[in-house]
Amino acid sequence: MTPSSFKGMVLAAGLGTRMRPLTNDRSKAMVEVAGRPLVDWAIDRYAQAGVEEVIVNVHHFADPLEAHVRRRSDVKITLSDERDTLLETGGGISRVLPLMEGQPFYVQNCDTMWVDGVVDAITRLADAWDGDLMDGLLLLAPTVLTTGYDGSGDFDMDRQGRLSRRPDRGVAPFVFTGAQILHPRLFDAAPKPPFSTNVLFDRAIQAGRLFGLRHDSYWMHVGTPEAINEAERALQEF
Repeated sequence: MTPSSFKGMVLAAGLGTRMRPLTNDRSKAMVEVAGRPLVDWAIDRYAQAGVEEVIVNVHHFADPLEAHVRRRSDVKITLSDERDTLLETGGGISRVLPLMEGQPFYVQNCDTMWVDGVVDAITRLADAWDGDLMDGLLLLAPTVLTTGYDGSGDFDMDRQGRLSRRPDRGVAPFVFTGAQILHPRLFDAAPKPPFSTNVLFDRAIQAGRLFGLRHDSYWMHVGTPEAINEAERALQEF
């Protein structure tokens, strides 16, 4: 499948508490890296790959964020309004499932950035997607090729690409980048919002239907003010 076959979503409704004081007067999605808001970095990835419609959910300082993204003319922007309550990642995605019309779709966290290799990561995800085998396909970065991340990894991946969780008190070679393709059936019998997509990922792992794709360049998590400088240096170096 081609990237234009999928709609995209940007998760931009979080409070951004770790990004304070920058988020005292704006949403995390409007924090700038190299002079450009995080939400635009995410939408740019979609637009450059040929994705035609992008859904952005909003909550914290929603009005300025909504006004900003509606200025985009290169993609169709649809807003998912979560001003009434925070739904977490799983709940936020669940709310927009009717827009996906039963088809697989992209999701990106607004605080994730990366450098593309020869083929951009959005296209690589589309090329690797197999709806017969997969309920979810996650873009994974080797932990040694990241900035802004200090954890012990999220997943192990077998030769077929199937994922398993990092063992308790163990380490894993891959971190979830926040970029993914999901199928609506992943949300069958999902909990009532709010809930995390991790609940659904664990269920898909048990069924052997959660897969990973190794990112072939550098990945940046921009979750704190300090991580902004790290990301800007990485963009210059790579």
